[in-house]
Amino acid sequence: MKRALILVTIVGLTLAGCGFGKSRLNPVNWFGKRHPSEHVAAYVRPTDPRGLIDTVLTLKVEAIASGVIVRATGLPPTQGFWDASLVALPDDGSGHLVYEFRISPPVTPTPPGTQVSREITAATSITNFKLDGVSVIEVRGAQNALSAHS
Repeated sequence: MKRALILVTIVGLTLAGCGFGKSRLNPVNWFGKRHPSEHVAAYVRPTDPRGLIDTVLTLKVEAIASGVIVRATGLPPTQGFWDASLVALPDDGSGHLVYEFRISPPVTPTPPGTQVSREITAATSITNFKLDGVSVIEVRGAQNALSAHS
């Protein structure tokens, strides 16, 4: 047991002495230098296959301890729309946050139904950090947009 402890200590001290410099004893340097690729790929935001809700009916911004909750209610043309969310557009630094109210269409044709049965609500939270310098929060639909001013 003493021999194993001494052996582990010696091996540990030897490896610790290699460091991450240019030593040939350092295993990181055994296979030559690796250069980062010269080609830089640009990040392309995937397109959202969901469409915009027809009409944004209401927009509420409620304060919470960590920021705000943005809640919007919209009206699609028929029942059966699903997968609703508020999708943030890239921030241009103007103090104007813009969200698109996106929804997926029904899988099968559905009847129009009453307005109350078609209403869809989506919400998102915005942190105090992101709210710094923001004066307007806007939610867009296909036919209109609603905004809240701070």
